[in-house]
Amino acid sequence: MVQDDILKVLVTEEEIEQRCVELAEQIEADYQKEGTVPVVVGLLKGSVPFMAELIKRFKFPCEIDFMKVSSYDGTESIGDVRIDLDMQISAKERPILLVEDIVDTGRTLVEVKKMFKNKGATDVKIVSLLDKPDRREFEIEADYVGFTVPNEFVVGYGLDYNQKYRNLPFIGVLKPEIYE
Repeated sequence: MVQDDILKVLVTEEEIEQRCVELAEQIEADYQKEGTVPVVVGLLKGSVPFMAELIKRFKFPCEIDFMKVSSYDGTESIGDVRIDLDMQISAKERPILLVEDIVDTGRTLVEVKKMFKNKGATDVKIVSLLDKPDRREFEIEADYVGFTVPNEFVVGYGLDYNQKYRNLPFIGVLKPEIYE
């Protein structure tokens, strides 16, 4: 069973659900103050469970779209960001709420945020389930963060190792012998 590969649980399913309620309230209040409604864009594949949990809490009419970008191979960043699938909704003159599973080195988010600005987005905010500041190589911070995690190899709730473990209903630390 995949759970046998987990060293420890960092964030439970219940904690994630509760934090999504809090994040949705905060995000909604901020956009209400601005008088705007964002296009909610999930970065595939890791953001899907988090995005699904988050958007069902929004009370505003929610337009969603997805992008697939990649900068990882296994456990290591490969150094460049590829756009594998672009969103279908136009970003021009629209605020974007970018949904990410984890802010790690920051490389992907810096590039995606730049791309949205080039496409004419009025604003780009980032909501991330996890933040791993110890690994940051690029100057970027999420506007909204679910949980800050230590520099350990985390999986679950959308986060993977070689496309596995995304289905775990919690955030756990993968046993080192699995990926070393």
